[in-house]
Parts: sequence; structure tokens; C-alpha cells
Amino acid sequence: MAGAASTIAIAHDYLTQQGGAERVVLALSRAFPEAPIYTTLYDPATTFPEFGDRQVVTSPLNRLAFLRRDHRAALPLLAPASNAVRIDADVVIASSSGWAHGFRSTGRTLVYCHNPARWLYQTDQYLGDAGRLSPKRFAVTALGPALRRWDRRAAHRADRYLANSNVVRERIAAAYGIEADVVPPPPGLGTGGEQSAHRELTDWQDRRFWLVVSRLMPYKNVDVVLDAFRDRPDDRLVIVGAGPERERLVQMLPPNARIVSGVSDAELRWIYAHAAGLIAPSHEDFGLTPLEANSWGLPVVALRAGGYLDTVVEGRSGLFFEEVQPAAVSRALDAASAHAWHQEVLKAHAQEFGEGRFAARIRQEVERLLDGPAAPGP
Repeated sequence: MAGAASTIAIAHDYLTQQGGAERVVLALSRAFPEAPIYTTLYDPATTFPEFGDRQVVTSPLNRLAFLRRDHRAALPLLAPASNAVRIDADVVIASSSGWAHGFRSTGRTLVYCHNPARWLYQTDQYLGDAGRLSPKRFAVTALGPALRRWDRRAAHRADRYLANSNVVRERIAAAYGIEADVVPPPPGLGTGGEQSAHRELTDWQDRRFWLVVSRLMPYKNVDVVLDAFRDRPDDRLVIVGAGPERERLVQMLPPNARIVSGVSDAELRWIYAHAAGLIAPSHEDFGLTPLEANSWGLPVVALRAGGYLDTVVEGRSGLFFEEVQPAAVSRALDAASAHAWHQEVLKAHAQEFGEGRFAARIRQEVERLLDGPAAPGP
């Protein structure tokens, strides 16, 4: 039976960046403040500073500084490193999009899946326009068969799977043959904290700008939004994010667009407070940013795909565009600018995905594993 002596641990693939998955780990850590966090790689300088207040346990890979700077370089090593992680706890909550579900535990494992490994099951989308002879494509192609076998074995060791969206639920079923319930994550950024003006944007605070908050990866489609704004000289665009696409995107910036990276939460709150709305152009597994924007009373213009189908209600919290084309983005922006949005409705929509509801559901799942009989294999 569950009791005060039950031990809980949290696992995550790697803590080397600031994204939606890392915000979910922070929410899990607030729900279980005594739980240590296990991960393969941890770089306090590049992830959220709140992790510095938690007990973070890393794999031996973390001794290699260059892997902390670029976790993709660790691809050949991450499966054996994940196998080597041993967690002594009654329940491990594994926040996973590829590795943490493979950590070994003495107790039960509850997987909160952001997506089955994108590089294994959505390879072309993950690689973008990487050439046939690119090192990244070569590595994924060469390692793919063995990693898929490892990944499926790891998935079937888990006692319970949860998906962050309906599209991820479908992907879990396709990749693993496992039925997962959907538990949406909460918006990651609260509106009540400190705001700090971003030094690269203070000259733009006189007029509201459209906003993209995204990792700068090929499948995020940020270049399409830039092309849309190239033909909208009277509008402004701010892109918040970092990633391997940054240099290429900087080279193609039109005069009415800027990219800012290394943004603190206080600066991001200031940016949201000065935005006109959010553009969400990628094929996301869930996508926290539309809910973050709605919590600030901002409408969303989103691609009609993926996790946005779970979080954007057309006409109430945002509008959709149908294809990843500059003209489609621009038409949706025109429609959003002409639409009568109501801040109280936008904020109420975001509150339906509150952190309290998320934490209560995860606690319920943990109690279920502690109290119930051993789960049968999928």
C-alpha cells in the first residue's frame, strides 16, 4: 500500500536546454519536491535555473563537457548510458521523448511520454533538409535499427504510459503497441512573476509584435514565418529561441524581425506582455506555447496539426492555418488581426490546463501504481 515511506524519483532524458519538456519536469518536481531527478546530461548554464535547487543525479556521460554542450553528439552512447542508470525508488516518473523510459528502477515506472523518439519514428521530419551524406543523417540511418529494438524493449518494461496529447497517444500505439491515456501538461510560464525588459527589444516596446517561441530546429518551420513577414513590412516579429538553425535564420532575417536567445523567464514574461499574439507553425507533439500565450490574453495563429489540435479552439483561443506556406501564415494573421478576441476568454481557456490539475492526476497515477497489483505486460 502507498504510504509516507514510499519513495518517488523523476527521470528525464537530458537537462541541457530550456523547452516545454523541461518545464514539465519542473512541474513534476513541484508536485514531488523531495524526489531526486535522474538524467543523462545536465548543464546548469543552459537549462532552467530552478533545477539548481533540486537534487540532480547524472550518468557518467555528464563528465564530458562537449556532450553537455551538444547532446546530439552523444547519440551512439545514450542507449547504453540510459541502461546503466539505476534508480532505487518505489515509483519512477519518467519524462521521456527517447531515453528516460530506459532507465532501470527497483520499483514501478510511470512514463510521461512527450513523443516516441522523433529521430527513430519521424526521421525525415527530424532531419529536415539534412543531405543524404550529412553526418547526422548517416548516424541516424546507421544506428536506427539497433536503437529501435532497444527503444521498444525499454518501452515495454514500463508499468504505465501516459501521453501528453492525442497525436502522441496514436504514435505510442503505432511505435510500441501500448495504449496510453492522455494527460495534458500545464502552461509552463506563469504570469505572476517578475518582468525584465529585454535589452535587444526595448526600442520595439512602442508597438506590439507577433511572437514565435520555439527551439530553432528544421521541423519547427520558423523560416516559413520569416518569409511571411518579409511581405508584411508594417508588422513586427520576435523569435525567442536557440538551436542549430539559429545561424541560418539570422542570415535570412528581414528588417522587421529579430531573434533573441538565452532569454530568462523574467524577460520572456516581458516579451509576452508586449506581444500582439503568438504564431505556432510547427508539427508539435503538444506545444505549451499556445497555452502560455492564452494565459497572457494573447490569441494564437497555429498550424492545424499535432498537439495544437488539443490546445487551440478555433475562434475562441486562436485560428488555424492549413499548410506550412508563407501565404497561409499571412492569411491567418490577417484574419486574427480582424477578429474580436476577449482576454477573459483566452485566459480562461489556459486555466483549463492548470498545473494543479496536472499534479493531481500524476499523483493519482502514482498512487494507482503503489496500491495496485503488478501491471501485466502490454
